[in-house]
Amino acid sequence: MTFELSKAQNIASVLTEALPYIQHFTGKTIVVKYGGNAMIDEELQNSFARDIVLMKLVGMHPIVVHGGGPQIGTLLEKLDIKSHFVDGMRVTDSATMDVVEMVLGGLVNKQIVSLLNKNGGKAIGITGKDGDFIRARKLTVTRQTPGMEAPEIIDIGQVGEVASMNPAIIGMLKSSDFIPVIAPIGADEHGASYNINADIVAGKVAQMVLAEKLILLTNISGVQDKQGNVLTGLTTAQVKDLIADGTIHGGMLPKINCALDAVNSGVISAQIIDGRVPHAVLLEVFTDEGIGTLITNKDNKSTRPQTR
Repeated sequence: MTFELSKAQNIASVLTEALPYIQHFTGKTIVVKYGGNAMIDEELQNSFARDIVLMKLVGMHPIVVHGGGPQIGTLLEKLDIKSHFVDGMRVTDSATMDVVEMVLGGLVNKQIVSLLNKNGGKAIGITGKDGDFIRARKLTVTRQTPGMEAPEIIDIGQVGEVASMNPAIIGMLKSSDFIPVIAPIGADEHGASYNINADIVAGKVAQMVLAEKLILLTNISGVQDKQGNVLTGLTTAQVKDLIADGTIHGGMLPKINCALDAVNSGVISAQIIDGRVPHAVLLEVFTDEGIGTLITNKDNKSTRPQTR
């Protein structure tokens, strides 16, 4: 009896801590980029789905944008289609683009929709081509090395960036009980398909709907200082200083730039969190401590970033 009472008291404590966050975020939009280990581990898949469904049930408006790089790579390998990368981006010819559309727009998107539905939600999956939601343009990649008079333009095929978005599509879904699940595929004015980085699409969606939060799930614990401590409570100015001194570099830069663009465009905050942690989204949204790295445009009284 004592054990059961203690367990019940712990549950009550958790709910009490979550209450002010539920009250604050009711009616607000939260965009979550879903990828990495959270997509391929069954336990993490279900904890993610429950997090999103709970957010919807308590009155928030979650929007999920997903990637699918590992799944694309697996199918390309089975089809004996070689993958080549330039600056971390997959060179996408027409055959590769067909696979990208099959995997992102079909397999992965519908798996996530089914997962959310199985856990009590009502999800609907779309790609950027549905309703002309994401108008894309070809991404131009340049590279310059010493001795070159002008930068080299590298053609990486049907890899795109977001030119514009149709807000009516998300507005229609937000006003319903459905949870939008978005595959990052767009089309240009001629109907040609483009593979777009999911972080970029998530950031642009967050900007379009003026989201309260943009959450980027990753396979690391967050932005770290040079001693390996996770940094949080960062302002945009502090982030720029960390980039300038080399603390933030390499593969973290695209996510950081996505977060910076979002908060500089009206999104209240951006979080880079560890998707390998069960219920990572709920821990960030509903608890005092949170997890990962929080970035805002608000002034921070301290000139030093906080560490966890």
